[in-house]
Amino acid sequence: MKLANWAAILLVTCGTAAAQKFDFGSAKPSPGHVKVLPSIRYTGELGYGFEEGAVVKMRGDSIVSDQPPFYFSVKVPAEGNYRVTVTLGDRENESVTTVKAELRRLMLERVRTRAGEFETRTFIVNTRTPKIPGGQEVRLKDREKTSEAWAWDDKLTLEFTDAHPAVRAIEIEKVEHMTTLYIAGDSTSTDQPVEPFNSWGQMLTRFFKPEIAIANHGESGESLKGFLGERRLEKVMSLIQPGDYLFIQMGHNDQKEKGEGVGAFTTYKADLKRYIAQARQHGATPVAITPVNRMSFADGTGTIVSSLGDYPEAVRQTAKEENVALIDLNAMSKPFYEALGPEAAHVAFAGNDKTHHSNYGSYELAKCIVAGIQENRLPIAKSLVELAKFDPAHPDPVDKFDVPAEPKGPAVRPYGN
Repeated sequence: MKLANWAAILLVTCGTAAAQKFDFGSAKPSPGHVKVLPSIRYTGELGYGFEEGAVVKMRGDSIVSDQPPFYFSVKVPAEGNYRVTVTLGDRENESVTTVKAELRRLMLERVRTRAGEFETRTFIVNTRTPKIPGGQEVRLKDREKTSEAWAWDDKLTLEFTDAHPAVRAIEIEKVEHMTTLYIAGDSTSTDQPVEPFNSWGQMLTRFFKPEIAIANHGESGESLKGFLGERRLEKVMSLIQPGDYLFIQMGHNDQKEKGEGVGAFTTYKADLKRYIAQARQHGATPVAITPVNRMSFADGTGTIVSSLGDYPEAVRQTAKEENVALIDLNAMSKPFYEALGPEAAHVAFAGNDKTHHSNYGSYELAKCIVAGIQENRLPIAKSLVELAKFDPAHPDPVDKFDVPAEPKGPAVRPYGN
């Protein structure tokens, strides 16, 4: 029997989607698992396999790599949320494995096992396609069809990286009912495809237990108006369910829009209220987030001066008028940058960029979002992993930050600034 047919049998049981299970060891696979050899490369026909460029080898019960990262993809039957369970470890050596999903969303951070020990962890991955019920589609940017295509395709992609990643088994199962946090945002929250760029939306996944899904629909260059025009909000509303959340963070690109009557307290507020109303119509909880500060220190001082005009205040006003939770990321990012100071704050940003963040910067900003969730006493706070209370004026030491970066891709700056 062909492997592709065998995988199909595992995928469909009595007409319902069952867990897809993969075993990477040299021994006979566990019952119900497909054995995956290091040479297997992903094809749409086969439906699973390592992505091109993977340098992996089989050792005992696991797949390991001396040249991480490597990527493993599985074709999924439909967009939505998937419970992913990975068994990590190496029978012969110590292992250190960090796991990311789709476009570099941090799922597991530096899971360590001793030689001969294995650890099983579970997390939730959200997948999506551009299609909207009724025959419409999200109007994707060219970059979303190339370097960002993994965010929109029909497969679930896992990245394994760190000092010595080792994977023994993977299980992937569709979850039909799970509270989902949708992000409507710009380049500071989107899933950035390549180093040195990153965003708080890519790091937020790491801070939730496998009880909440993060569906990041943010995209570089977006404003509230553009997000509407490209049918991105329509896409979110076609998926969002009662009990879900809509986190809204725009402003960087909105402030560049011109025209009669266009402004923070006019068109921007009106559009933000439209997002809030639509979320509520679907039984979801809207959360307003002020746009994160740029690295804009006043000359000769260690003080951040906002370069975002009236847009942060417009979000604050709207949140108060509409009685919605407010996460003031603009206010929290100010003491974060100031704590680093003008000479060192660049470590929170991507290279010489003063808008888009590095892995470290986005990790700390994701902690600010977590703090906002806790301060607003949102019900999803109970699903956060246990963390010490975060104070942006006292960020984590950068020399202690050790989430591994991927090899740098082409130096293509995100849309917007």
